[in-house]
Amino acid sequence: MDNKFVVRPRKPAFGKTSVVSARLPDDMIEELDKVAKQTGRTRNELIQMCIDYALKNLEISEQ
Repeated sequence: MDNKFVVRPRKPAFGKTSVVSARLPDDMIEELDKVAKQTGRTRNELIQMCIDYALKNLEISEQ
C-alpha cells in the first residue's frame, strides 16, 4: 500500500463549513507553512487535506 500524502491542484470549495480551533506545535506550523509555500495551498487547505486523509485511513484498535 502506498502511504504517500499527495497534494493535488486546488478544486473549488463546496458544502457548508464550520470554524474549529486547534493548538499545534510551532514546528508543525512551520512545516505546514513550508508545504503551503511550495504547493500554493493555504495552511487551512493543507490541514483539511491531512484530516481527510487521516480519517479515510484510520484504524481503531481495541487495545
